[in-house]
Amino acid sequence: MRGNSFLTGSAVYLFSNILKAAIPFALLPILTRYLSPAEYGQVAMFQTLMGALAAFIGLSMAGAAGRKFYDNQSSSEMLGDFIGSCVQILLVTSIIALLLVWVSRVSLSQWFGLETQWLLLAVLVTAASVLNQLRLGQWQVRKQVKQYGALQVSSSLINVLLSLLLVVVWQQGAAGRMSAQVWAAGLLALLAWWFLKRDGLLRLWLWRPAYVKEALRFGVPLIPHVGGIFLLSAVDRFFINSRLGLSEVGVYMVAVQFAAALGLVFDAINKAYVPWLFERLTRNHPDEKQQIVRYTYLWYLVILFGAGCAFWLGPWIVTFVAGESYSKAGDVIGWLALGQVFGGMYLMVTNYIFYSKRTGLLSLASIISGFVNVGLLLLLIPLLGIKGAAIAFCMAMALRFILTWWVAQMRHPMPWFNFGTSS
Repeated sequence: MRGNSFLTGSAVYLFSNILKAAIPFALLPILTRYLSPAEYGQVAMFQTLMGALAAFIGLSMAGAAGRKFYDNQSSSEMLGDFIGSCVQILLVTSIIALLLVWVSRVSLSQWFGLETQWLLLAVLVTAASVLNQLRLGQWQVRKQVKQYGALQVSSSLINVLLSLLLVVVWQQGAAGRMSAQVWAAGLLALLAWWFLKRDGLLRLWLWRPAYVKEALRFGVPLIPHVGGIFLLSAVDRFFINSRLGLSEVGVYMVAVQFAAALGLVFDAINKAYVPWLFERLTRNHPDEKQQIVRYTYLWYLVILFGAGCAFWLGPWIVTFVAGESYSKAGDVIGWLALGQVFGGMYLMVTNYIFYSKRTGLLSLASIISGFVNVGLLLLLIPLLGIKGAAIAFCMAMALRFILTWWVAQMRHPMPWFNFGTSS
């Protein structure tokens, strides 16, 4: 394994992802003891707001900088100029977002149940997270998985320690939990800034209009894509809460957290897979492309089998871990797991679109899938309850995979139907 960068990278990414995701599980029994349901709802809405803001503030800058690394002419100096241009865009979008949030603060406060200060801080936390992703992305493309894992694990540890201090020790309630997220994001952004400067990857005070345009051409078409992901991954809790009540949201979210473990595995493998894939796409050897397709189909069979096991073993595991009071979550775990599997299949094909740098149709696929999810939620929740929400999620994720696969084949053709013979 030590000699295989793909396997080693997957292991490190998986470990850091698991540790990062362990925070909700570790904090859940603590937060529910020290926060009232209304306070816990505030924290959830704060996180949801950041997810919505990411579509505009982030503009997929980390992806643009990661893709720039693979351009033949790219040097550290050129990458520093390009990342500096990305940060310039980030500053502008953050200021615009702050102004829009301030102007709309009354309506947003009513909708999200948050005071104005938390609305504005959500903008800053989102911007800080983008800077952090820029640093992580450059380590990823260079296969420096230890540095990647160290920064991500540090982020998780700082977050959990500050949460325990502010919520449990100082008993600041929801404000303490949200403050912990603000401080953790700020500290990690400073670290990311320092690492980028240390490695010569951030030249902020130079104006490079060509790089600004290149980054915007990559990121702007992805705004609907990120918005579509938001509709796929977060909008269901609004519908469940409004139609079925907070207790059903709690049961559903337990199942969501269990199924999300599959997403962590897929994300970890994809982080190691992208540099491996892009290197081979750059070489453009037909035999290597056929090998990639064969491996992809084999991977699909493996994870679809895993989804089948979730229908069989999932209800027992949920009841065993979460207790009888959450046994109803077992009714939806299989559908949510299958939806996550379609998400893992989607990751295997979306990389070709990012490699092509032509991301506009990817946004269309995501936003169509997101709106289909909303329509299915409105139809199925009244009929099937939280099981209807899970089925809606699964169907929408399947649709996104199929549409993205179609777009990927247009943007960067692969031998999906003649992978068994040499060219």
